[in-house]
Amino acid sequence: MKFILLTFLVALLVIVINPFLPYWAIMILIAILAALVGIKGAGAFFAGGFGMGLAWLGQSIYVSSISGSSLPEKMGELMGLGSDMALFAFTGILGFLLGAFSALSGSLFRKLFKRKPDNIYGRS
Repeated sequence: MKFILLTFLVALLVIVINPFLPYWAIMILIAILAALVGIKGAGAFFAGGFGMGLAWLGQSIYVSSISGSSLPEKMGELMGLGSDMALFAFTGILGFLLGAFSALSGSLFRKLFKRKPDNIYGRS
């Protein structure tokens, strides 16, 4: 349940706030969000990655289809990717990696402050 919640919240955060802040500020917000949700390790990694990756992929396809510009196709050819769809895939992969490592950082930051048991042997 926390996985789906974090994925949805990251995607919503990226869609709503990304037009106003740079990507590195969004990464900090994703780390804070992952720390607040309290999801651990691999779950945080994939939830943050899927949230930001899908949001970036969806936004790039949406903006390209609404504008009707040939710029994505030209940029794909210029970068040696071949087509605009490869450029969209590259954008989604980049968003996945940025979101994934941001959420993992937040999860590990929360783990730093988690209280460890003093009585490790179970004796009084």
